Amino acid sequence: MKIQASFVKDGKWWVAWSDDVPGALTQGATLKEARENLVDAVRMIREPLDLSKLPKGKVVIEQLEV
Repeated sequence: MKIQASFVKDGKWWVAWSDDVPGALTQGATLKEARENLVDAVRMIREPLDLSKLPKGKVVIEQLEV
C-alpha cells in the first residue's frame, strides 16, 4: 500500500501524518524516525483489533467531551 505522507518540522520534532489514512499522526526526532513511525502508525490502524486479548475486568469506559 502506498500513501501520501506529509512532514513538518515543529521545534525539534518532525510531525508526520497522512490524509490517506485518517488518524495516522506521529512524530520523530529526525525525518527518518518520523517516516518510520508513520509506517508503524498506518500498520497499527489497519490491523484488526482482537478485543478478546484485552485483560478482563480492567476496561474503563467513560464519556469525554472534546
